[in-house]
Amino acid sequence: MNILVTGASKGIGREIANVMKSVGNVYITARNEELLKSFDCSGYFVCDLANEVDLVKLGDFIKEKNIDILVNNAGEYIYNPLEKISLEQLNHIVAVNLKAPIYLASCAILNMKKNKFGRIINIGSISGVMGEAYASLYSASKSGLIGFSKATALELAEYGITVNTINPGWVETELGKASIEDSEFTEEEILDCVPQKRYVQPCEVAELVKYLSSDGAKGITGQSINLCAGLSVGI
Repeated sequence: MNILVTGASKGIGREIANVMKSVGNVYITARNEELLKSFDCSGYFVCDLANEVDLVKLGDFIKEKNIDILVNNAGEYIYNPLEKISLEQLNHIVAVNLKAPIYLASCAILNMKKNKFGRIINIGSISGVMGEAYASLYSASKSGLIGFSKATALELAEYGITVNTINPGWVETELGKASIEDSEFTEEEILDCVPQKRYVQPCEVAELVKYLSSDGAKGITGQSINLCAGLSVGI
Protein backbone atom coordinates (compact mmCIF):
# COMPACT_ATOMS: atom_id res chain seq x y z
CA MET A 1 0.00 0.00 0.00
CA ASN A 2 1.15 3.53 -0.81
CA ILE A 3 -0.07 6.14 1.67
CA LEU A 4 0.06 9.94 1.64
CA VAL A 5 -0.57 12.03 4.75
CA THR A 6 -0.84 15.81 4.43
CA GLY A 7 0.12 18.14 7.26
CA ALA A 8 2.39 15.43 8.62
CA SER A 9 5.21 17.53 10.10
CA LYS A 10 3.69 17.46 13.59
CA GLY A 11 0.59 16.83 15.69
CA ILE A 12 -2.15 14.53 14.42
CA GLY A 13 -0.58 14.18 10.98
CA ARG A 14 2.75 13.04 12.39
CA GLU A 15 1.04 10.43 14.56
CA ILE A 16 -1.04 9.18 11.63
CA ALA A 17 2.07 8.83 9.49
CA ASN A 18 3.83 6.92 12.25
CA VAL A 19 0.95 4.49 12.82
CA MET A 20 0.41 3.94 9.10
CA LYS A 21 3.97 2.68 8.62
CA SER A 22 2.67 -0.74 9.64
CA VAL A 23 0.20 -0.61 6.73
CA GLY A 24 2.49 0.32 3.83
CA ASN A 25 4.81 2.88 2.28
CA VAL A 26 4.17 6.25 3.91
CA TYR A 27 4.75 9.53 2.08
CA ILE A 28 4.30 12.80 3.92
CA THR A 29 3.84 16.44 2.99
CA ALA A 30 3.89 19.76 4.81
CA ARG A 31 5.52 23.20 4.52
CA ASN A 32 8.41 22.61 6.93
CA GLU A 33 11.15 20.65 5.17
CA GLU A 34 13.30 20.29 8.28
CA LEU A 35 10.51 18.56 10.18
CA LEU A 36 9.71 16.37 7.18
CA LYS A 37 13.36 15.35 6.87
CA SER A 38 13.42 14.26 10.51
CA PHE A 39 10.74 11.63 9.94
CA ASP A 40 11.69 8.14 8.76
CA CYS A 41 9.36 7.32 5.88
CA SER A 42 9.33 6.36 2.20
CA GLY A 43 9.52 9.95 1.01
CA TYR A 44 8.30 13.49 1.50
CA PHE A 45 7.11 16.44 -0.57
CA VAL A 46 7.42 20.04 0.59
CA CYS A 47 4.15 21.81 -0.20
CA ASP A 48 2.12 24.86 0.77
CA LEU A 49 -1.42 23.72 0.07
CA ALA A 50 -2.59 27.32 -0.29
CA ASN A 51 -0.23 27.73 -3.24
CA GLU A 52 -1.82 26.45 -6.45
CA VAL A 53 1.53 25.73 -8.11
CA ASP A 54 2.57 23.60 -5.12
CA LEU A 55 -0.83 21.92 -5.04
CA VAL A 56 -0.64 20.86 -8.69
CA LYS A 57 2.88 19.49 -8.16
CA LEU A 58 1.67 17.49 -5.15
CA GLY A 59 -1.14 16.12 -7.30
CA ASP A 60 1.46 14.94 -9.81
CA PHE A 61 3.42 13.37 -6.93
CA ILE A 62 0.29 11.46 -5.89
CA LYS A 63 -0.14 10.09 -9.41
CA GLU A 64 3.56 9.19 -9.64
CA LYS A 65 3.53 7.28 -6.35
CA ASN A 66 0.23 5.49 -7.10
CA ILE A 67 -1.30 6.46 -3.77
CA ASP A 68 -3.81 3.91 -2.46
CA ILE A 69 -4.67 5.65 0.82
CA LEU A 70 -4.98 9.44 0.97
CA VAL A 71 -5.25 11.09 4.38
CA ASN A 72 -6.24 14.75 4.05
CA ASN A 73 -5.12 15.90 7.47
CA ALA A 74 -3.69 19.40 6.90
CA GLY A 75 -5.83 22.25 8.15
CA GLU A 76 -5.77 25.89 9.19
CA TYR A 77 -7.70 27.56 12.01
CA ILE A 78 -8.76 31.20 12.34
CA TYR A 79 -10.61 32.60 15.36
CA ASN A 80 -12.19 35.90 14.36
CA PRO A 81 -15.60 37.64 14.55
CA LEU A 82 -17.46 37.42 11.24
CA GLU A 83 -17.34 41.18 10.64
CA LYS A 84 -13.54 41.18 10.90
CA ILE A 85 -12.94 38.40 8.41
CA SER A 86 -10.90 39.45 5.39
CA LEU A 87 -11.14 38.09 1.87
CA GLU A 88 -7.52 36.95 2.25
CA GLN A 89 -8.43 34.85 5.32
CA LEU A 90 -11.46 33.42 3.53
CA ASN A 91 -9.43 32.41 0.48
CA HIS A 92 -6.69 30.88 2.62
CA ILE A 93 -8.96 28.76 4.81
CA VAL A 94 -10.99 27.48 1.88
CA ALA A 95 -7.82 26.73 -0.11
CA VAL A 96 -6.18 24.65 2.63
CA ASN A 97 -9.18 23.06 4.36
CA LEU A 98 -11.43 22.31 1.39
CA LYS A 99 -9.99 23.03 -2.04
CA ALA A 100 -6.76 21.08 -1.46
CA PRO A 101 -8.43 17.88 -0.14
CA ILE A 102 -10.86 17.88 -3.06
CA TYR A 103 -8.13 18.38 -5.64
CA LEU A 104 -5.79 15.79 -4.12
CA ALA A 105 -8.60 13.25 -3.99
CA SER A 106 -9.31 13.88 -7.67
CA CYS A 107 -5.67 13.06 -8.42
CA ALA A 108 -5.62 9.92 -6.26
CA ILE A 109 -8.74 8.21 -7.61
CA LEU A 110 -7.23 7.46 -11.03
CA ASN A 111 -4.98 4.80 -9.51
CA MET A 112 -7.65 3.73 -7.00
CA LYS A 113 -10.23 3.10 -9.72
CA LYS A 114 -7.73 1.06 -11.71
CA ASN A 115 -6.97 -1.15 -8.70
CA LYS A 116 -10.59 -1.32 -7.52
CA PHE A 117 -9.38 -0.26 -4.10
CA GLY A 118 -8.83 3.03 -2.34
CA ARG A 119 -9.25 4.91 0.91
CA ILE A 120 -9.78 8.64 1.22
CA ILE A 121 -9.86 9.77 4.83
CA ASN A 122 -10.55 13.42 5.54
CA ILE A 123 -9.71 14.87 8.94
CA GLY A 124 -12.51 17.28 9.70
CA SER A 125 -13.44 18.76 13.06
CA ILE A 126 -16.25 18.67 15.56
CA SER A 127 -16.60 22.38 14.71
CA GLY A 128 -17.78 21.29 11.27
CA VAL A 129 -20.54 19.25 12.89
CA MET A 130 -21.69 21.54 15.70
CA GLY A 131 -20.48 24.96 14.63
CA GLU A 132 -18.10 27.17 16.60
CA ALA A 133 -18.76 30.84 17.30
CA TYR A 134 -15.98 33.13 16.04
CA ALA A 135 -14.56 30.29 13.96
CA SER A 136 -17.11 30.44 11.15
CA LEU A 137 -14.53 30.03 8.37
CA TYR A 138 -13.07 26.95 10.02
CA SER A 139 -16.51 25.47 10.76
CA ALA A 140 -17.72 26.12 7.23
CA SER A 141 -14.67 24.57 5.57
CA LYS A 142 -14.75 21.48 7.78
CA SER A 143 -18.48 21.08 7.22
CA GLY A 144 -17.74 21.18 3.51
CA LEU A 145 -15.44 18.18 3.92
CA ILE A 146 -18.35 16.19 5.34
CA GLY A 147 -20.53 16.97 2.31
CA PHE A 148 -17.66 16.19 -0.04
CA SER A 149 -17.09 12.81 1.63
CA LYS A 150 -20.76 11.84 1.33
CA ALA A 151 -20.99 12.78 -2.35
CA THR A 152 -17.75 11.13 -3.40
CA ALA A 153 -18.51 8.02 -1.35
CA LEU A 154 -21.57 7.51 -3.54
CA GLU A 155 -19.65 8.27 -6.72
CA LEU A 156 -16.79 5.88 -5.95
CA ALA A 157 -18.52 3.03 -4.09
CA GLU A 158 -18.62 0.67 -7.09
CA TYR A 159 -14.84 0.91 -7.41
CA GLY A 160 -14.07 -0.37 -3.92
CA ILE A 161 -13.10 3.12 -2.77
CA THR A 162 -14.32 4.40 0.58
CA VAL A 163 -14.44 8.04 1.64
CA ASN A 164 -14.96 9.09 5.25
CA THR A 165 -14.46 12.07 7.53
CA ILE A 166 -13.11 11.89 11.09
CA ASN A 167 -14.17 14.82 13.26
CA PRO A 168 -11.84 15.22 16.26
CA GLY A 169 -12.83 17.36 19.21
CA TRP A 170 -10.22 19.06 21.37
CA VAL A 171 -6.99 17.21 20.61
CA GLU A 172 -3.84 17.61 22.68
CA THR A 173 -1.63 19.18 20.00
CA GLU A 174 0.07 22.53 19.45
CA LEU A 175 -2.80 23.60 17.19
CA GLY A 176 -5.39 22.53 19.76
CA LYS A 177 -3.67 24.44 22.54
CA ALA A 178 -3.19 27.49 20.30
CA SER A 179 -6.88 27.55 19.35
CA ILE A 180 -7.78 27.65 23.05
CA GLU A 181 -5.39 30.55 23.56
CA ASP A 182 -7.04 32.39 20.67
CA SER A 183 -10.48 31.89 22.18
CA GLU A 184 -12.09 33.70 25.11
CA PHE A 185 -12.12 30.56 27.26
CA THR A 186 -9.55 29.00 29.56
CA GLU A 187 -8.29 25.45 29.16
CA GLU A 188 -10.20 24.45 32.30
CA GLU A 189 -13.44 25.92 30.94
CA ILE A 190 -13.00 24.11 27.63
CA LEU A 191 -12.34 20.71 29.21
CA ASP A 192 -15.22 21.19 31.63
CA CYS A 193 -17.54 21.19 28.59
CA VAL A 194 -16.15 17.85 27.39
CA PRO A 195 -18.13 14.95 28.89
CA GLN A 196 -14.99 12.82 29.38
CA LYS A 197 -13.14 15.86 30.84
CA ARG A 198 -10.06 15.22 28.72
CA TYR A 199 -8.33 15.90 25.45
CA VAL A 200 -8.51 13.39 22.61
CA GLN A 201 -5.01 12.06 22.00
CA PRO A 202 -3.45 12.14 18.50
CA CYS A 203 -2.93 8.36 18.67
CA GLU A 204 -6.70 7.86 18.92
CA VAL A 205 -7.20 9.66 15.61
CA ALA A 206 -4.33 7.72 14.06
CA GLU A 207 -5.71 4.34 15.12
CA LEU A 208 -9.11 5.22 13.65
CA VAL A 209 -7.42 6.17 10.38
CA LYS A 210 -5.65 2.81 10.40
CA TYR A 211 -8.92 0.96 10.96
CA LEU A 212 -10.76 2.86 8.21
CA SER A 213 -7.88 1.94 5.89
CA SER A 214 -8.30 -1.76 6.57
CA ASP A 215 -10.29 -4.34 4.66
CA GLY A 216 -12.38 -4.81 7.78
CA ALA A 217 -13.78 -1.31 7.30
CA LYS A 218 -14.67 -1.70 3.62
CA GLY A 219 -18.36 -1.32 4.42
CA ILE A 220 -17.87 2.05 6.11
CA THR A 221 -18.14 4.86 3.56
CA GLY A 222 -19.65 8.33 3.38
CA GLN A 223 -19.59 8.54 7.15
CA SER A 224 -18.86 11.45 9.45
CA ILE A 225 -17.31 9.97 12.59
CA ASN A 226 -17.08 12.13 15.70
CA LEU A 227 -14.01 11.38 17.83
CA CYS A 228 -14.54 14.01 20.49
CA ALA A 229 -14.69 12.46 23.98
CA GLY A 230 -18.46 12.96 23.96
CA LEU A 231 -18.45 16.65 23.03
CA SER A 232 -20.98 16.21 20.21
CA VAL A 233 -23.50 14.34 22.36
CA GLY A 234 -24.69 17.36 24.36
CA ILE A 235 -24.59 18.64 27.91
